[in-house]
Amino acid sequence: MVQIQCEALLFDMDGVLINSTPAVARVWSRWAIERGFKPEEVVARAHGRPSLTTVKEFLPDADHEAENREVERREIEDLEGVVPLPGALDLLSSLPDDRWTIVTSCTRALAEVRIRAAGLPLPKKLVTANDITNGKPHPDPYLKGASKLGFSPSDCVVLEDVPAGVRSGKTAGAKVIAFTTTVESAVLRRSGADWVLQSCADITLAAPAEPTRRLSTHHLRSDDKKLTLSLHLPG
Repeated sequence: MVQIQCEALLFDMDGVLINSTPAVARVWSRWAIERGFKPEEVVARAHGRPSLTTVKEFLPDADHEAENREVERREIEDLEGVVPLPGALDLLSSLPDDRWTIVTSCTRALAEVRIRAAGLPLPKKLVTANDITNGKPHPDPYLKGASKLGFSPSDCVVLEDVPAGVRSGKTAGAKVIAFTTTVESAVLRRSGADWVLQSCADITLAAPAEPTRRLSTHHLRSDDKKLTLSLHLPG
């Protein structure tokens, strides 16, 4: 077991808190087949990135916004098998509300639908594809997440499951915990993950934080007691 300290946690959603893999595979496979692409290739590249990015890569000359709206509509309608991953609810429930948020490549509408379908709490300062210009692996999503909570990225820990997300967190200046829910441990380590675990069930809050003093959103918070996390490393 290893103990680490941080000011706040920035969670990716799919593959970290929620298992939406079957729904993602169904929607993108159907989209790929209809447009003459290999489903496995499209699904692999779609995971962990904004859907608009995937649409642009495969259909550079299409009406990207229209294609993206269709993908989003299908994803919102397909919630079969969307469930919380092990330990997700327990970990989120143990954290102070102002010390965590979700930073996802989904649109806000899709993120809210999946969070509710999985029975997880909706963070007050959710960051989605609607809030950023450059998606993962760019650092913008996690820079935005840290800023919304009022902390420096270097004082935050990012929780991810795919290389694009790991690189986004590292480039933003955060430490990164990666889960082996989507790709193998070696791939995550090569992407820069600081620690590799199986799921949120391998993380416990060792020392609850004291209530925080509210400061102006224009100033970084530096007087808060840090969170102490216990990481139960495999093997």
